[in-house]
Amino acid sequence: MKIPLNPPLTKGDKKKQKPRIPPLLKGGRGDLTCLLSFFLIIVFLSPLLANAAETWSGYFAVEGRYFLNDPIHPGQRAQQASIAGQPEFYREWETTSFTVAPFFRIDSADNERSHFDLRELFVLWYPGDFELGIGVRKIFWGVTESQHLVDIINQTDLVELPDGEEKLGQPMINLSILKDWGTLDFFILPYFRERTFPGRKGRLRGTLFVDTDQSRFESGAENHHLDAAIRYSHSLGDWDIGLSHFKGTSREPTFLLEPDSAGNPTLIPLYEQIDQSGIDLQSIIDVWLLKLELIHRSGQGASFQAWTTGFEYTFTGIFGSKADLGAIGEWLHDSRSEKTTPFEDDLMLGLRLALNDMDSTEILLGVIQDLDAASKMISVEGVRRFGDHWKLEVEALIFVQQDQSDLLFTQRDDDFFQLTLAYYF
Repeated sequence: MKIPLNPPLTKGDKKKQKPRIPPLLKGGRGDLTCLLSFFLIIVFLSPLLANAAETWSGYFAVEGRYFLNDPIHPGQRAQQASIAGQPEFYREWETTSFTVAPFFRIDSADNERSHFDLRELFVLWYPGDFELGIGVRKIFWGVTESQHLVDIINQTDLVELPDGEEKLGQPMINLSILKDWGTLDFFILPYFRERTFPGRKGRLRGTLFVDTDQSRFESGAENHHLDAAIRYSHSLGDWDIGLSHFKGTSREPTFLLEPDSAGNPTLIPLYEQIDQSGIDLQSIIDVWLLKLELIHRSGQGASFQAWTTGFEYTFTGIFGSKADLGAIGEWLHDSRSEKTTPFEDDLMLGLRLALNDMDSTEILLGVIQDLDAASKMISVEGVRRFGDHWKLEVEALIFVQQDQSDLLFTQRDDDFFQLTLAYYF
């Protein structure tokens, strides 16, 4: 289920700090440095790993996006086209593997969406009942469909999709201890990645432009603050359980309202220090799939709690066919006000149709209804393979009767239809 994210606005003022130099992995010359480092690593390691098994995989895609309504802001377009790719190089030998996965996108309408990122660049050592990973990685936590509250290791790449599911690569040291009593993960995160936002001409943005060049940090170490996290996961009968705690720089910024050099109001991201504890639970009982994600966070003003919980019930072999139909229901709750989050008290209902054919055809329809207002969002996703290498994806997102008090009111005219054709190798 795709969920658009719109930046909340904090009313409090903070001490102004001077602009900082963009970090290594954020745009421009830093991206070229990362790309050059990637090729140098391959060149130097290849002779040492000549006898290892290696694999090239990944995809290249073309994407077209059409917005159904006229834009609100000057310079925005009704059509948007882009090309993207993520090749992946993987080498494995006896107890070690090496992975590199650079990502790029070139967009016709939004300069901020044209970007490069190292999704992964890491070495993994697994000699026995533990694993040690060093480098840039993507780590996913979460079980619910509509949003992933506990998924806090990687930063959101918001220019990719409005649902917040696409993530930037995160530099880390990760130690996993694998035992019969469960898996214990330790994370040291020495470098912070800032969230990406649409540019002035980009669609699916708020009324005010987010000036990422003026980003500020609560910590004097800025994006070099040493963050840390720990997670325990285990399967107990029909239940999969995860317990996590994160301490460091919040991946979700608050915003300061300040004028730019021309006197126009803009939003300045402020990344504060937080503590977040999380629980994720999932259980498969016959044709029922039960899910829960729950967090408690402190450090961004008053402490708050948020949860998403629900189920998926699957009807197998509907109408005597091979197809399965899943009925999804989830409750989204956040103790913060609707001026801070769009999902303070919402209900998500959805249907997932899997044809179980040779082409892996699936369709997902979802509706998120605000329980305190008439605001709702309708999301449609469809995917189908063609042959061994091609995949077609169709997506649509419709905003319906957005209330003026809702954070998503600023995106009320950004209903869109998107078509993506990808070649996998």
